[in-house]
Amino acid sequence: MTVSAEPMNAQASEKQTAERPEALRPHAEDAFADELAALAAQDDRPRPARWKMSPWAVATYLLGGILPDGTVITPKYVGPRRIVEVAVTTLATDRALLLLGVPGTAKTWVSEHLAAAVSGDSTLLVQGTAGTPEEAIRYGWNYAQLLANGPSRDALVPSPVMRAMAEGMTARVEELTRIPADVQDSLITILSEKTLPIPELGQEVQAVRGFNLIATANDRDRGVNDLSSALRRRFNTVVLPLPESADAEVDIVARRVDQIGRSLDLPAVPEGVDEIRRVVTVFRELRDGITADGRTKLKSPSGTLSTAEAISVVTNGLALAAHFGDGLLRPSDVAAGILGAVVRDPAADRVIWQEYLEAVVRERDGWKDFYRACREVSA
Repeated sequence: MTVSAEPMNAQASEKQTAERPEALRPHAEDAFADELAALAAQDDRPRPARWKMSPWAVATYLLGGILPDGTVITPKYVGPRRIVEVAVTTLATDRALLLLGVPGTAKTWVSEHLAAAVSGDSTLLVQGTAGTPEEAIRYGWNYAQLLANGPSRDALVPSPVMRAMAEGMTARVEELTRIPADVQDSLITILSEKTLPIPELGQEVQAVRGFNLIATANDRDRGVNDLSSALRRRFNTVVLPLPESADAEVDIVARRVDQIGRSLDLPAVPEGVDEIRRVVTVFRELRDGITADGRTKLKSPSGTLSTAEAISVVTNGLALAAHFGDGLLRPSDVAAGILGAVVRDPAADRVIWQEYLEAVVRERDGWKDFYRACREVSA
């Protein structure tokens, strides 16, 4: 008896789908698919070519809001509205967007969500490192086909940028200033002429409407390469600032930790709001070089003590509380993480941390448990 292959293939496909493990960190377009769909369905404003929604809807997706049907759009970025509006408007033109800021100001997070909202795909990504080759931005070759048949379009391996140009999508380049300067400049022709020559084939790829590029960069980390003036002119630069107030930073940390915690089955964030505020206070005071009340000047350590690092400290503390405690976030759960974030230079930073503990933390009302926990891990 002959058995049709189609039902078996269908059953195998369903089984593979059912057995497919849940992604640890879904892409933005997957994690917030319901919000994106709701926005697109109710968005009646003009949309640029190949955009999934209007600029207004993209900004609403980033900043949050309530739609006419009652759907709640959660904020992805907490900060000045005008910054988001300028970034979105830039992408609606033919000018590329450069998100600039110190480490931990959500540059990567914002670029991912912008690409997801505009193109529905945030995966056309070039990760910048000191070893990023020109092929990662332009194109490479399948050397087996190249040797067998010579140069051809079939042997060509398109980069994420090349794919975005051909399909009218948004490409992303992370940590642009970590890429060697000569590789950075391969973007100049792409951004100015909107074309990518392929001299080996005597051809070129012209960008279709809808193509644009988002790059992120910072000038605080070691190992950065300054952008040439020619390349910088091709970008509209938007600077993402650190959170203006402690309350805003606490809100950012709480929201992000809650999202991460749900994916890791960790305790709910509201149970640890007091410790989140304490972590944020320590980071802000050491980062600013002065206590919150303005009375005591402090020395700042060598680390950036960014919001992203605060999120990491709290997430790790929640994991400690869940697996080795009673599930409630306590000073002892975050003390080791804070020490690791502050003391990057074992000699100079340790002295700064000890001075801060004795001069500020020790004398602060309600911080005795935190002081003892920090002293214990610092010993």
